[in-house]
Amino acid sequence: MGKMLMIAGAALIVVGALLHFGGQFLSLGQLPGDFKWTRGHTTVYVPLATSVLLSVVLTVLAQLWLRR
Repeated sequence: MGKMLMIAGAALIVVGALLHFGGQFLSLGQLPGDFKWTRGHTTVYVPLATSVLLSVVLTVLAQLWLRR
């Protein structure tokens, strides 16, 4: 259990670093299916395509990891 928590924490750190520092290289959050509405001082942002892409990638990785 402890080893799995360490791996999950390390994975979260790597993903966070990629999203923070890789923003100029990765276009996550700016995909064609991500919607942004602005009216006055209110902005509503719905990252639909980014959510679907991350879900597919994480599902594939989980299936490969749990296949052993």
